[in-house]
Amino acid sequence: MTWDASFFARNAIDVASDLVGYEFEVSGVGGVIVETEAYLPNDAASHSFAGATKRNQSMFGPPAYSYVYLSYGLHWCLNFVCLPGSAVLIRAIEPKWGLEAMQTRRRVMEAKALCSGPGRIGQALAITRAHDGLPLSRPPFRLRFCEKSSAITSGTRVGITRAIEQPWRFGLKGSPFLSRKF
Repeated sequence: MTWDASFFARNAIDVASDLVGYEFEVSGVGGVIVETEAYLPNDAASHSFAGATKRNQSMFGPPAYSYVYLSYGLHWCLNFVCLPGSAVLIRAIEPKWGLEAMQTRRRVMEAKALCSGPGRIGQALAITRAHDGLPLSRPPFRLRFCEKSSAITSGTRVGITRAIEQPWRFGLKGSPFLSRKF
């Protein structure tokens, strides 16, 4: 099954929940999305909260594009743009394709540790600033729907200091590949 840009032209909370179970690759390396977080324009924890800047400009562009930022000066984090000023952070992936490349990039052998966190995903999939603002519908990205085999759970977001009470983190219930348990 395929998707089109209208899938992302919706509320980021709905998109974040619906993305769990999708297959995602960057240049043939990736797996199944098992955890996401939603960020909205009126959300104090969102990069778009204070308006458009050079850093977050991709968040104000069209839906179905990437927004990549450097977290704490160390980790590239990947988001999928939804409605203007909103995006979904990809928090965890169950590795499926390109395991050797991920292991080399992360210097980790255990599959559970390869993509269990947004910074780890960035490193495992070789995400850089060069991926910012690229369409999700074209290479190097490949995103496709796959049948969901388990229930989706939700909870509060993690790794932020503002608006932490929002239950906008979604995950594949029981997945051992989550960044943190719900």
